Amino acid sequence: MYSIKNNIENTIIVKKSKFITKLYRINNIDEINNILRDVKTTYKDSTHICFAYILDNKEKCFDDKEPNKTAGEPILNVLKKNKLNHILAIVIRYFGGIKLGVGGLSRAYSNSIIEGLKLTQQVNLTEGYLIELEFKYENIKLIDHILNNKNILNKIYEDNIIYKFYLTEDELNLINELEKIAIKVSIKEKILIEKN
Repeated sequence: MYSIKNNIENTIIVKKSKFITKLYRINNIDEINNILRDVKTTYKDSTHICFAYILDNKEKCFDDKEPNKTAGEPILNVLKKNKLNHILAIVIRYFGGIKLGVGGLSRAYSNSIIEGLKLTQQVNLTEGYLIELEFKYENIKLIDHILNNKNILNKIYEDNIIYKFYLTEDELNLINELEKIAIKVSIKEKILIEKN
């Protein structure tokens, strides 16, 4: 399954109308709703806020008062054509005074997404987990050896050491090894992570 490496923003101008594209890699519906709420607040003076998303086998598009199927559907079609998943694409339009017509609108919304996608890489995603590991200082070399090629997101040094990192589904067997020497190992959440 493919998504985008990082969230991006891009702007194009078509016949004096400004189209601001925002692309987000997303994990769940709550995240989508929060992003949409923030964007609607930030760009409340815009003419239209159109979007499409694909999340697993769910997809949705929204025209926000543009003529039917001239905004949300063209956005969704670009996402599908690029075989993207776990993605939210929003295009904010500020009307520039010149009507674009049905074909012109569809092209403008499609091109907004196409141009935005040029600014990020596509990445292969796999199911994974956010892990929190607590252990004693004397075990740091052993822990670092077990996690030698893992990207440690966070390291906290207090009475004990706490690491946060991701494991793919295939790497979950490492937990058994870690449990033998750790104070506590816990799975915090299931998420999608980039496949190496």
